[in-house]
Amino acid sequence: MRAEWKGSFSLACQPEDARREGLGKHVVGVEAEMSVHGSIIRRLLSHPFRVAVIDDRRQYNGIEIIVAALHVAHAIDRVCKTETVAMLVPSSGAAPIIALAAWLLGKTVVPLNFLLKGDDLQYVVDHCGADTIVSIDALLEHMDFTPKCENLITLEALNFNRLPPLRVPARSQDDDLAVILYTSGTSGRPKGVMLTHGNLQANVRQLMSWVDFSPKDTLVGVLPQFHCFGFTVLTLLPLISGPRVVYSARFLPVKVIELIRKHRATAFIGIPAMFNALLKVKDAGPHDFQTLRYAVSGGEPLPDAVAEGFEQRFGVTLNEGYGLTETAPVTNWCRPHEYRKHSVGRALPGIEERIVDLESGKVLGPGSEGELRIKGPNVMWGYFKADDATAASFDEAGFFRTGDMASIDGDGHLFIAGRIKEMLIVGGENVFPREVERIIDRHPTVAASGVVGIRDDVRGEVPVAFVEMADGAAFDEQAIIAYCREHLPSYGVPRRICRLDSLPRSAIGKIMRRDLKAMVEEVDPFEMP
Repeated sequence: MRAEWKGSFSLACQPEDARREGLGKHVVGVEAEMSVHGSIIRRLLSHPFRVAVIDDRRQYNGIEIIVAALHVAHAIDRVCKTETVAMLVPSSGAAPIIALAAWLLGKTVVPLNFLLKGDDLQYVVDHCGADTIVSIDALLEHMDFTPKCENLITLEALNFNRLPPLRVPARSQDDDLAVILYTSGTSGRPKGVMLTHGNLQANVRQLMSWVDFSPKDTLVGVLPQFHCFGFTVLTLLPLISGPRVVYSARFLPVKVIELIRKHRATAFIGIPAMFNALLKVKDAGPHDFQTLRYAVSGGEPLPDAVAEGFEQRFGVTLNEGYGLTETAPVTNWCRPHEYRKHSVGRALPGIEERIVDLESGKVLGPGSEGELRIKGPNVMWGYFKADDATAASFDEAGFFRTGDMASIDGDGHLFIAGRIKEMLIVGGENVFPREVERIIDRHPTVAASGVVGIRDDVRGEVPVAFVEMADGAAFDEQAIIAYCREHLPSYGVPRRICRLDSLPRSAIGKIMRRDLKAMVEEVDPFEMP
């Protein structure tokens, strides 16, 4: 009888069977190597019967994850001739199983963003060179587009009702490529960020030394695993350091609160829009979040209204973190005992950060604004098939150019002003969209905002804002502009504020300013309703 996946699977070989067959001996041929899969396997086998992963369909203990990975590795090995293997799955236990399977074979994993438009998704598949995609029917049935590839393996088609062929894991060193994560950037085609086993291992070790996670902790994960935070922080970190992780394929505020309460979660990592949605759940209270030790917001600035609302209503302090796909990703994490408003925290161990003047290239001192540049063992190998872009991303001292304007205070706390490419120059003054958005978001009628610039014959550029209204709130453009005049310098006040039913957002909920920019280029904002 063939086992069916349906978002999970049934293993005929129980943990006791696997131990009897000597599975651990055959799968742990990794000794002291620095591979990601070596670290995962050692951790899983140290507590083989402990539940490590829970998703929408089932739970998995350590042996079950390894056995499933061996089955998938066997299926991949039969057909895959390329060095890369793509995986197309929702947030679930399937992602670590497929990734582990690929690494057992010495392959490079390419997580696919199933929310991309069809042509961009096909571009990623073609660009990475993978001849095999591993997916699940449940997701493919809900997608408008299935990328073309030589081999498409669905987990439903595999028979998990027997012991898989045993194999010695491939030996991978620090500089061997582990994953290619595609980031859309600000324009053009997605870029493939190459992260090695050493990059990923370094970031996991940095996180483990920064926060005291243990097997007693439970993380709730809703960020997609094709995103670097979802891949490293919510997948690799728990598998290597020991906390249990609970996944939900969709972000449903009521469900997330239930998961936090039911599993007594000690950590939840999300984006501001998620915390704002949790804040709006009518029946939620402090008791729902009483087990949380870490509530971390990242991806975009945390609005003051959300931070203050969470503190006042639930007694939970939201701390901010910072990172990029190119840094594997976490570089800064503001821990609860170090909280400072708007700070994304100090740099993790082993990471060197400096602020550099955009014009002179001079390294600036505490409190000065300039470009943030980063060096450390977690910084990417480069962009896949893009040597020129890679070279341009590093300065002569080997620091990665983040493209973010920032400052570091005397205690090492990092404060992000905004993307340099998005900076507006209004009458000779620098204006960062996020600084204007932070003020607009504090207006009681506004749920969220996005700010872009338009050309102006007199001032060069002027800001224009788009707003998403709070539930039941009436839109009053002049009232919001007046509020901005009270809290912003004159050059930062939006010339026009336009209402949208919903702001364009990325797969993880970040506001897409480039889409707003396209709107004002197509339609004169002064003629918009």
